[in-house]
Amino acid sequence: MRGGEGKPGRRGLSAEERKLWGQVTRLVAPLRRPLLVDAAQPATPGKPKSLSAPTRSIPAATRAAPSLEPFDRRLKQRLARGSESIDGRIDLHGKTQSEAHAALLAFLRNAQRNGVTFALVITGKGGSARDGWSERGVLRRQVPEWLRLPEFRGYVVGFEDAHTRHGGAGALYVRIRRKRSGVRTRPDS
Repeated sequence: MRGGEGKPGRRGLSAEERKLWGQVTRLVAPLRRPLLVDAAQPATPGKPKSLSAPTRSIPAATRAAPSLEPFDRRLKQRLARGSESIDGRIDLHGKTQSEAHAALLAFLRNAQRNGVTFALVITGKGGSARDGWSERGVLRRQVPEWLRLPEFRGYVVGFEDAHTRHGGAGALYVRIRRKRSGVRTRPDS
């Protein structure tokens, strides 16, 4: 459909507008993107590769963050009973959202650096509002949302609500992702 034909409420371009549009489009050059070759597909001599759908590599900075994994029932039981140790704790009571966010991120970085496997994040259940404008339990709702963000998933494997002995609905068990070593070595083939 050219110039809005068949669409109600749209008008076509006038002769002057078409002339102006033609001048603009002559000045614009198409973007040129480098062709990335798929290394997994070997080139066969005498047969050109299809250029219709080139494979693009994803830069490291834009790779998807690792996904979160739920705890299995037995792991949650071991944490609740104390047979699986909780190596770190952070209490976010009394902090504003921005303070709590920064403190949680710093805590998770340090926990990963120190080899912590499980941590307890205490958010509180949300006490009574001090005035008519305050919300109750903001951190209780926000912390799980933060843990799902890409900036946190580099540190977190998964999380679950804590058992009542560890704070119940006002706390979370967090499994810390192991720190990756900076240098990868490939075995010689």
